[in-house]
Amino acid sequence: MAEKSIATIAARAGLSSDKQHAGVVPAIHLASTYALKGFNEKRDYDYSRTGNPTRASFAQVIAELEGGSVGVVTSTGMAAVHLICQLLCTDDLLVIPHDCYGGSYRLFTHLAKKGNFKLSIVDQSDEKALADAFSQNPKLVLIESPSNPLLRVVDIEKITHAAHKAGALVAVDNTFMSPVLQKPLDMGADIVFHSTTKYINGHSDIVGGVLVTKDQALGEELAWWANCIGITGSPFDSYLALRGLKTLPVRMKQHQKNADIIAEFLNTHDAVDVVYYPGLASHPSHSIAKKQQKSFGAMMSFEVKGGVDAVKKLFEHIKLFTLAQSLGGVESLISHPSTMTHAGMEISAQLEAGITQSLVRISVGIEEVDDILADLEQALNASQQ
Repeated sequence: MAEKSIATIAARAGLSSDKQHAGVVPAIHLASTYALKGFNEKRDYDYSRTGNPTRASFAQVIAELEGGSVGVVTSTGMAAVHLICQLLCTDDLLVIPHDCYGGSYRLFTHLAKKGNFKLSIVDQSDEKALADAFSQNPKLVLIESPSNPLLRVVDIEKITHAAHKAGALVAVDNTFMSPVLQKPLDMGADIVFHSTTKYINGHSDIVGGVLVTKDQALGEELAWWANCIGITGSPFDSYLALRGLKTLPVRMKQHQKNADIIAEFLNTHDAVDVVYYPGLASHPSHSIAKKQQKSFGAMMSFEVKGGVDAVKKLFEHIKLFTLAQSLGGVESLISHPSTMTHAGMEISAQLEAGITQSLVRISVGIEEVDDILADLEQALNASQQ
C-alpha cells in the first residue's frame, strides 16, 4: 500500500486500538496502575506515569506525522522543553535563538544561572554569530522557526547541517507550523517538539506537549527521563489531543485561508507600521519560508502606529478577537507579547529581540473571514482616534 497522507493519518489516529470492545474510536484509559501477571511478570503497562495506552496512541500518531521513531508526550509544552534539557550536563553548551518564546528563554537563562549548562543566545539569522557559537562545540542547538512573536524564519536544514558538523544535536520548536506545514526531521533535525496546547489539539481545552525523535535510542533516553522526573502527559489530555488531531489538516486549511487575507489587509492599513508574516513577499524570510514550509501558517504580528497607547485603544475596542495568552485554537486570539507571552524576558532582552511595546500578535482563527476583517478594521481605526 502506498504511503498514507498526513490527512489520512490524522483522521484515522487511534482507530481499532480498542482490543477489548472493538470501539471505533480509541478508548480513554484512566487507570493509574495495572495488574502484573504474576511475580516479576509485567504486562505492557504497569504504572501510568511510565506508560499509558491512551498516551501511547497519541505519541505513536504524532511520531508518524513528524516522520520520527519515538514520541514522548508531556504534561505541558514547557515540560517538553525542560525534558530536552536533561540531555545536557554542567559543561555542555546550549545555543538558543535570541527571539525564542519567552517561557523558553526564561527557563534556559535561569537553568544556566544555576549552572545546569552553559548558554549562548544568538541571532540565528546572523551567520557569523552562529559560526562563532558553533566553534565552541555546543552539545545542543535549539531552533524556533518561525519565531515567536516576530515570525522570523531561519534555514533549518542549513543550520542543522552546520550544527551536526560541530557535533551538536538539533531540536526544533514546530508549534507554530504543526507537521501539516513543516517537518523539521525531514530537514535533518534530531528532535522536534510542540506545545500540543496549540494547533495539535486546536480547541483551547488542554495544556500539553510532545517531542519526537528521529533516532530510537535518543527517544528512549528522553522517555526514560520523562518518567524519571514525572512530566508525562495525563491520559485525559492525551485523549482530547488525539481527538483534536483528527481535524488538524482541515483546520489548518481554514486557518491558512483566513490568515492570507488578514495579512494582506493589515499590510495596507494606515494604522499599521509593519506586518510580520512570512507569507508576504515583503517579509525578509519569505523565500526561506517558501522553501521549507508547505504554507505560511496563521500566526502574525504587527506594529501599531501610536505606540502602547494606541495598542491599549485597540484592545479596548476589539470584540471578536479574545485578548488572551496562547494560540492555535479555532477561535481568533490577540495578545501583547511584551506584557504577556514574553513577560519572562527582561525589557532589554525584548528590545534586543525586536519586541516593542507597540507590537501586537494575533492567532487567526477559523471564523468567517469577513467577520474577522470587520473587527480588526473598527478596532484599528479606533486606535488612532
